Amino acid sequence: MSDKKFLTVEEVSERYRGSVSVGTLRNWRAMKIGPTFVKIGKAVLYPTNELDAWDEKNTVTCRASKGLDVDRR
Repeated sequence: MSDKKFLTVEEVSERYRGSVSVGTLRNWRAMKIGPTFVKIGKAVLYPTNELDAWDEKNTVTCRASKGLDVDRR
């Protein structure tokens, strides 16, 4: 038995606090972009480990500005 966890389209939208709507997820699936999903019949499910990997891939790392002293108080 698989230990994978899955989220529905609505749960994925909720995970991203509504910033990614159900409609956006539908469009992304049609264009084959966005997070990896599984389709079983009409059910569309997103493996949580794939969402975590997608989050990592889309993480933006910022660097401190030149001359900015972080330890300054």
